[in-house]
Amino acid sequence: MTIQRKVTTMEYRNLGASGLKVPVLSFGAGTFGGSGPLFSHWGTTDVEEARRLVDICLEAGVNLFDTADVYSAGASEEVLGQAIKDRRADVLISTKASLPMGDGANDWGSSRARLIASVEAALKRLGTDHIDIFQLHAFDASTPVEEVVATLDRLVQDGKLRYIGVSNFSGWQIMKSLAAADRHGWTRYVVNQVYYSLVGRDYEWDLMPLGQDQGLGALVWSPLGWGRLTGKISRSKPIPAGSRLHETADFGPPVDTELLYRVVDVLEEVAAETEKTVPQVAINWLVGRPTVSSVIIGARNEEQLRQNLGSVGWSLNAEQIARLDQASAVTAPYPHFPYRRQEGFARLNPPIAGCPRKRGG
Repeated sequence: MTIQRKVTTMEYRNLGASGLKVPVLSFGAGTFGGSGPLFSHWGTTDVEEARRLVDICLEAGVNLFDTADVYSAGASEEVLGQAIKDRRADVLISTKASLPMGDGANDWGSSRARLIASVEAALKRLGTDHIDIFQLHAFDASTPVEEVVATLDRLVQDGKLRYIGVSNFSGWQIMKSLAAADRHGWTRYVVNQVYYSLVGRDYEWDLMPLGQDQGLGALVWSPLGWGRLTGKISRSKPIPAGSRLHETADFGPPVDTELLYRVVDVLEEVAAETEKTVPQVAINWLVGRPTVSSVIIGARNEEQLRQNLGSVGWSLNAEQIARLDQASAVTAPYPHFPYRRQEGFARLNPPIAGCPRKRGG
């Protein structure tokens, strides 16, 4: 089947230190087949609507689709698989495993048995013979890292996985895994799927420098701060009665209220200056950050998707970026704060290009 696509100006970047090119925006399929206490509030996109959303993404040059086995107990992968049927060659699939899929002793984690079974199940649900980007959804402290990385390397050698990475890992957990891979000549991680937003910049303290040093590209989830940077919340507008935050806030990252309002104040100013929306400005800021390979956008309908696709193809100016940087700045935790406050420390550990020191941080 030949897919006709419009000429697109979508930017593509290497996924970390790999040769794989990914679009700066990717699509999160967490809304597909939504069910359960969390995912039903994200969306309940069926196969027909999913096909339409995939069509719109491909027309815009967005060919990377992210999902996970735990999203609606596998339903997200199933709906995505049906939505891309007959056009597998046109898309890149990213999925994840490790979180519990049942109550059995081997229904969770990253053991050899669990990973092999999880990959086979994901391939079946997705209707494909390989996964382009596979990430561990969480660190499994009960399984030796050598067992985990050796198993992933075997799955890569078998052609079932193309590239591998992690999500929700701390810096030492990533480095321990990379050290094992380097020691044995196994496949290295090239991607880190992370939470990063204007109201959640913790990624910058350890994981961003690690990514730059070790060649891990960031695949950013929840770029709108778990739904707080949609433009519907501000100092004068409390959380709307129908917002999904009333049901899902406890599942996501916490956000200080004053920080949120401070950031939204500046987002609204910049949105007016650029004639863009608040979420478009928030996503555009992320696209320009160091180590970011792709920002995952979500949408429950066509209108939301087209709005989010408008986040790229234009640029914030340096002054606008500086204002957003300042509004979203928070005090650095130890041991980072002396490197941001004292010249002697800072001389030993200069900031990452494009990610300046925060005043007072």
